[in-house]
Amino acid sequence: MGTIVAIVLVVLVVGLALLAVVRSVRIVPQARAGIVERFGRYNRTLYAGLNLMMPFIDRLRPLIDLREQVVSFPPQPVITKDNLVVGIDTVIYFQVTDPKSATYEIANYVAAVEQLTVTTLRNVVGGMDLDTTLTSRDKINGELRKELDEATGRWGLRVSRVELKAIEPPTSIQDSMEKRMRADRDKSAAILLAEGSKQSAILTAEGEKQAAVLRARGEAEAAVVRAEADATAQATRARGQAQAISTVFRAIHEGNPDQGLLAYQYLQALPEIAQGDANKLWIVPSEITKALEGIGNFFGASDKDDASRGDSGAIERHAEHPEPPGSITRLPVASELTHELPGPATEAGRATEPGP
Repeated sequence: MGTIVAIVLVVLVVGLALLAVVRSVRIVPQARAGIVERFGRYNRTLYAGLNLMMPFIDRLRPLIDLREQVVSFPPQPVITKDNLVVGIDTVIYFQVTDPKSATYEIANYVAAVEQLTVTTLRNVVGGMDLDTTLTSRDKINGELRKELDEATGRWGLRVSRVELKAIEPPTSIQDSMEKRMRADRDKSAAILLAEGSKQSAILTAEGEKQAAVLRARGEAEAAVVRAEADATAQATRARGQAQAISTVFRAIHEGNPDQGLLAYQYLQALPEIAQGDANKLWIVPSEITKALEGIGNFFGASDKDDASRGDSGAIERHAEHPEPPGSITRLPVASELTHELPGPATEAGRATEPGP
């Protein structure tokens, strides 16, 4: 019996020893912290790693997460400066920096952060109108983070970021905003269209101006070129005519024509002059009559006598009243010469006879 009691005592002692060892050794995971209380009072803070405690004397509270935590709060109704109720959904990023303060300074720091966020958000947004609230998210986020960081610092917390997930105005306000945005878009489109039309008109006018300038410049250059070409052509034509006249003049002087040749040429031209039924009177220069004086010598003495008898009146009148060179005189028609002049003269006389 005594042996059994001894064995039981030994087992109890060993068990108590093992239990004491187990309770005195604590392993804290990474990014965790534990608060150790001795006889109900704060003793120390355990961090990641192997830690020893006094068994049956020290007590370890639940571990605290030291990582950055994300807490999303449901939409909260907030009244703006212009008395409109909007629903704001927020997200807060915070981290426990002091496990002792987070344990003893606040009972539930997550709920405390939520309530503090709501009150701070109402204070910040209450001083803004709806348009400012919708367009000033960064400003609201900065003010919220500043207020929350100052308030939660004594709780051992650090608020790193505050984000507004959504700002939902009332349905009627959303409809009005949609109409206004549509009107603003239409206005912007009309302005852009007008500016585009203006720029297009300006560019078109500039293009037409440049085209007109280039066209006028081209026409001026073309006129200059045409004038130069005309001047060159006229000069070339004048040189050609001068050369032709010089050649004819030289040929005439070299041929040395007499009065008989000139008279013969005149008689050869009479048929062409007499063409037409209405030709009754010829007006020719008086110098040609001098050429007729050599007709008698050209056709012989007998013909000269007949021609002299036929034209004696005209020749005498011409001798009595000589006309200055270059004046116009009347010659007898070809019908008066047909019985006097043979050959071409007779042909010319027939051609110039007036019709019945």
